[in-house]
Amino acid sequence: QVSPNMDTISKKRKFVKEGVLYAELNEFLTRELAEDGYAGVKVRTTAVCTEIIISATLVQNVVGERGRRLKELTHLIQQRFQFPKDGVRLYAERVAMRALCAITQAESVRYKLAEGLPVRRACYGVLKYIMNQGAMGCEVIVTGKLRAQRAKAMKFKDGYMIKSGFAKEVYIDEAVRHLRMKQGVLGIKVRIQLPHDPTGQEGVSIPLPDTVKIHEPPKEDLELMNPVPAQPQGPGPAAGFEPTPTAGGDMTGVTPGGPTPGFPSDQYGATPQ
Repeated sequence: QVSPNMDTISKKRKFVKEGVLYAELNEFLTRELAEDGYAGVKVRTTAVCTEIIISATLVQNVVGERGRRLKELTHLIQQRFQFPKDGVRLYAERVAMRALCAITQAESVRYKLAEGLPVRRACYGVLKYIMNQGAMGCEVIVTGKLRAQRAKAMKFKDGYMIKSGFAKEVYIDEAVRHLRMKQGVLGIKVRIQLPHDPTGQEGVSIPLPDTVKIHEPPKEDLELMNPVPAQPQGPGPAAGFEPTPTAGGDMTGVTPGGPTPGFPSDQYGATPQ
């Protein structure tokens, strides 16, 4: 138990406080920077101050002219969460792979539907763009009153998509957005399966558990699997060797079972008796 007079707090309260900070920050920035390609936020606490890194596709719009908009956001966050003066700093970074960011693509579908584009055309356009940029799989689901008064769901998917296990937590990037239309609210869900990249720059460095890689066997094992046939021992007959008859009638160099020298063979190779 921690004494209430001490400035320190328990680990449970610390984690809850950090979680509430992240949730409120994400909700606030989602509404404020939706048109600027907001793609997520990272909160990093240091000994000097709290650093908040905003990921977006249009970084210049987030920063504003001479950093004016970033200063306004810093002031609002400082007042809301009661940070001390110079206790929080905001940074903006560009999204490395825009096509592999589910939040960015969900916002893209949302704005296309808001402009009146048909659902199939909007979803298939986003699906094709994501797959052309190297994603392993993609899925776009739009639910609500799409055409008639009856609500329904339309699902568009392509490629390979995993649904369970630890790999889902690592490989699947998911985002949900809502669009308020005249006939009702539409729900948009985008799932993207990221590619595998050993360096971790353009994908996930951890390989999938069902990936099988066959390595080439070592040279020593290949020699054991494919042995070289042994060469015959001893010197063989010299080239152009011909048997010569001796005085006793023996034929030197005659192969047993072969034709008798001195007798002509017939056309089939048999010696006439």
